[in-house]
Amino acid sequence: MSLQSDLIHVFNGIPFTTRSSAELLRSLDEFQARHDDLLLVSYPKSGTHWLAEIMKHLYSSKVSITSPIEFGNVSKLEELSNIPTKRIIPTHLNFNMLPADFKAKKCKAIYIIRNPKDTAVSLFHYYRDNPNLPTIEGWGTYFDMFLHGEVVCGSWFDHILSWEEHRNEMGTLFLYYEAMKKDIFQSVKKISHYLGINITDNEVHEICKKTSFSEMKNNVEKENTDPNNTVCSLTSNKKLIFRKGTVGDWKQYFSNKQNRLFDEMYNTKMDSSNLAKHIHYDN
Repeated sequence: MSLQSDLIHVFNGIPFTTRSSAELLRSLDEFQARHDDLLLVSYPKSGTHWLAEIMKHLYSSKVSITSPIEFGNVSKLEELSNIPTKRIIPTHLNFNMLPADFKAKKCKAIYIIRNPKDTAVSLFHYYRDNPNLPTIEGWGTYFDMFLHGEVVCGSWFDHILSWEEHRNEMGTLFLYYEAMKKDIFQSVKKISHYLGINITDNEVHEICKKTSFSEMKNNVEKENTDPNNTVCSLTSNKKLIFRKGTVGDWKQYFSNKQNRLFDEMYNTKMDSSNLAKHIHYDN
């Protein structure tokens, strides 16, 4: 399958859906950040919606959680500038494409990392179910695309490395999806400490309950809200956001040869990465 289609365009060497217009992507560096902006950063299908739900409960109604900054057309920048409250802005952009003013103002950023094998499988199903993404021939074709960064938002390896290289410029907090699944209580505590939010243990427990995978999936299936109000830049259908949310599902898809190829690429690309040392593939 060719990257070029009526659903995909390539900008700065990275595939984007046409829901992220080239005009908007070219205009990102004109965006004016605010010192209190908070970025929720991830590679697609890594848990951004989960993180956004936690933010919603940590801040209550005192903030606006937007759709991703790269989602839409150039009018998006004006829409964001007109938001009167504190802005929480999701993004799947690598660090190099992030609007410069976020960096200049040293805005806080939380980057959630999911192990790349489960990420690959989750994005595979997203390709299959999402009409805003090109049709793919099957897992084998898709696996090669993912391994070589030919899927939306490009290479998982390059994405995480771009943020790690500049991790101190904005004081980015890195979280691990698998660690959050194991101990969401401590993860919420870590997030609240990073954001300077005072919260009791009882309040943390309540947030953990309200942001469980089953609770969030159930709420999305029931809600009737503006479909464009989503933290995902790849679809406006919130029901496509949740699938399993499990750890280790990749084992059902990777052949021995694919697993070996992936590990070889991983070991080469991530050899000097400190973040990679904390990524786990099992429950």
